[in-house]
Amino acid sequence: MAQRVPFIVAELGPDADPFMLHIYAALAEKERRLISARTKAALQAAKVRGKQLGRNGVERLAPAYRAEAVERAAELAPVIAEVRASGAVSLRKIAAGLNQRGITTVQGGAWSAMQVQRVLERADGI
Repeated sequence: MAQRVPFIVAELGPDADPFMLHIYAALAEKERRLISARTKAALQAAKVRGKQLGRNGVERLAPAYRAEAVERAAELAPVIAEVRASGAVSLRKIAAGLNQRGITTVQGGAWSAMQVQRVLERADGI
């Protein structure tokens, strides 16, 4: 708008004049400031209540999760070797073999190629 390039806002149609666009832009800017203020207030209130903010909890638990993942990879290594021996060479076919055997992921879902790759990487590190 500062360079006087005409543009059309799809929601407002071709009849929207620059004054209307300035009004909408000002309202949007005000709304952003209000959202920011509400978010900061809510985070401060949570902090006062003793809620731990940030990723500190995740970082503390990460080593335990990694240890569990390595242990699970060690358990699955023989099964994956069996699936490979039956002719599955791609990650996708190994995932299909695990799914056919009724072996679920830790979350209880079906296997994908990426999950198999991660298990194999962990199993190699054992």
